Amino acid sequence: MDYGALLLPHGSSDVVDGAVDYAGRPASRSTTGRWISAVFIIWVEIGERFTYYGVANNLISYLTGPLRESTATAAAAVNVWSGVASMLPLLGAFVADSYFGRYWTIVGASLLYMSGLSLMTLSSLHSSPCGEAATTDPADCAPAAGQVASFYASLYLMALAQGCHKPSVQSFGADQFDDGHPAERAAKSSFFNWWFFGLSAGILVANLLLTYIQDYVSWALGFGIPCLVMTAALLLFLLGTKTYRLYPVRTESSTNCPSDGRRGDLKRLLPLVPIWATLLPYAVVFCQSPTLFTKQGASLDRHLGPNFELPAASLQVCSSVAIITFVAVYDRLLVPLARRLTKRPSGITMLQRIGAGMFISLVSIVVSALVEMKRLEVARESDSMSVWWLVPQYALFGVSDVFTMIGLQEFFYDQVPEAYRSLGLGLYLSIFGVGELLSGGLVSAIDKISKMGGGDSWFADDINRGHFDYFYWLLAVLSAVGLALFLCFAQAYVYKK
Repeated sequence: MDYGALLLPHGSSDVVDGAVDYAGRPASRSTTGRWISAVFIIWVEIGERFTYYGVANNLISYLTGPLRESTATAAAAVNVWSGVASMLPLLGAFVADSYFGRYWTIVGASLLYMSGLSLMTLSSLHSSPCGEAATTDPADCAPAAGQVASFYASLYLMALAQGCHKPSVQSFGADQFDDGHPAERAAKSSFFNWWFFGLSAGILVANLLLTYIQDYVSWALGFGIPCLVMTAALLLFLLGTKTYRLYPVRTESSTNCPSDGRRGDLKRLLPLVPIWATLLPYAVVFCQSPTLFTKQGASLDRHLGPNFELPAASLQVCSSVAIITFVAVYDRLLVPLARRLTKRPSGITMLQRIGAGMFISLVSIVVSALVEMKRLEVARESDSMSVWWLVPQYALFGVSDVFTMIGLQEFFYDQVPEAYRSLGLGLYLSIFGVGELLSGGLVSAIDKISKMGGGDSWFADDINRGHFDYFYWLLAVLSAVGLALFLCFAQAYVYKK
């Protein structure tokens, strides 16, 4: 991170237009914002993503284990929960932009997170009457109704917290760079890359540490650690308060034509709708990593030596490693090369970056289908297939995120009116919310249809009798259609000046 690049030119103003510091004074460019503030916020994001994915990435294992749900029911439940969690940022962004401001929304959301995780930890202390034995009939081992209710209550409290935290903290981080200052504007594009690097690092550590603790030590400890990490993240956020640039909440009384101004701003969101809609197939593919990919991994040989077996959910480390590696390659090698070719500060346009990621995502789901076909073939021969066969699909999945996810974050922050930037990031996150709901609906519908006539479901509890490969091929077709439509709309899109 180049601090020197952000030094003030001789004679430039030291006041950041429209921003104030923690005491309500005009924000000084030399003492607030930039990387000194962004570093605090990136570390907070690392903690929050560690917390969220420490629960989300192994959730299907908890639902099919201690809570004794079927594979199809658990996968649909995870999709619905993830979908709601990804839709709630629209509400959180509205609250932040219209009422409390981003700083106080982040503080309140962190407290909600801690409350939900505390309840989740207490809920998981109640052990299943049959332990973890997968061979026991689920009907004889149903958990207490109170345990199920308290767990789902904590899960959706956590979803609400994430919905308020996620759009606020990301837009708050980007707010630390002034669009009106050339060096800071250039640094903002780099900020989105390193932001994604940080959140991927948090997910990586969660996959390495928490999945092992949850599978082999204790679910209560596996949920309790994220609660402690979220507490530490809040304290770290508060520690950086004196360095932040704060932007007052925009109210109707602060404009000369309040109603007309807001209507005009909202109309500027309409050109984003076609781009938003064409990303939905990508979002459905994105949902499969913590659900069906994990169930695939659980059926493979995961032994490292005679005495250690990898937790199935920890395979998502492959995506995180691919992201962390490729973010650095992209920011330090590909962007400078693209700048020389295109003469653009960002190297390629935001929509070009998104489209490249969508294509890689299509390749990843095709690879997933081919690997699943191979897995079923080996399973029919009563042979054991190594878990390392899943590495290519996870790695491609991660590389696609570097292009599409970061491109979407920058696009929906940059192309909305300044007063609605949290809402813009909420719109970006809602793509994945709707995608999760669509995925859950698809799984439930296909589960019912494929069982008609007494046949096995594509999502049978014994996945060797199911057909994840058919589902992956269906997603590949949907992804190809989505990419074709995206290219049409991207070609016609006019960027905001």
